[in-house]
Amino acid sequence: MPDPAGIVLILGSGPNAVASRDWDVSAVTHIVAINNAWRVRPDWSHLIHPEDFPPDRRPSACDPRQRIVTAADYVPVQNRYGGFVYAGGTMAFTAGYWALGALRPRVMAFIGCDMVYPRQGNTHFYGTGAADPLRDDITLQNLEAKSARLALCAAMDGCHCVNLSTGESRLTFPRVDPHDLPALSMAAPAPRPDLSGPLTAEATLGYHVPSGRYWEERDRFDAVALRQVDALWLSTHEARSTALT
Repeated sequence: MPDPAGIVLILGSGPNAVASRDWDVSAVTHIVAINNAWRVRPDWSHLIHPEDFPPDRRPSACDPRQRIVTAADYVPVQNRYGGFVYAGGTMAFTAGYWALGALRPRVMAFIGCDMVYPRQGNTHFYGTGAADPLRDDITLQNLEAKSARLALCAAMDGCHCVNLSTGESRLTFPRVDPHDLPALSMAAPAPRPDLSGPLTAEATLGYHVPSGRYWEERDRFDAVALRQVDALWLSTHEARSTALT
């Protein structure tokens, strides 16, 4: 069951992540930092990173209340939500699914996860860096569809996904102000969505890779078939959003 008032703040490395430095997070249950985002606030509770995250970018020491989340932790959880091929192979989505399955929140609030990269200026809060979601990856053909999938899976678990940023974003989550999070966490969850269409399509394809290393089997994945599944997630999300307004 979801935490009765659980709020998970998920910090990415986008330039606007620094906006969270001055936020009052007394109502937040957990702060999940992705990769370098642990540098944004010292009070993070979880740091999640992939296997290839350089050791020199990891914290040299952690508070006893802080936990490092690695592939050994997040791969089994993401597999419960369909695996990386369907859910998206970028850490923003991985962090969302892991938090959803492991922390069972009522609200997941994202900042610094917009996945928009300007041609000039800083791409990350620390300057410029590799734009992970823009890499050539069969799982990331449609970032909006992957965002819609996460929001719908969260809704099935009684959790709201929201976006705390104010700028351009590839996330499909509704925008809210950080001050509204406590009230949102106490609000009744929306009715569960009907996900039979996209989930049946995924099951028919059978693109499951239990190890999480989907790139080692990418030759067996059909990009067109995955785009069709993405379209189903987007249409399901759009229909639900219209019905709830």
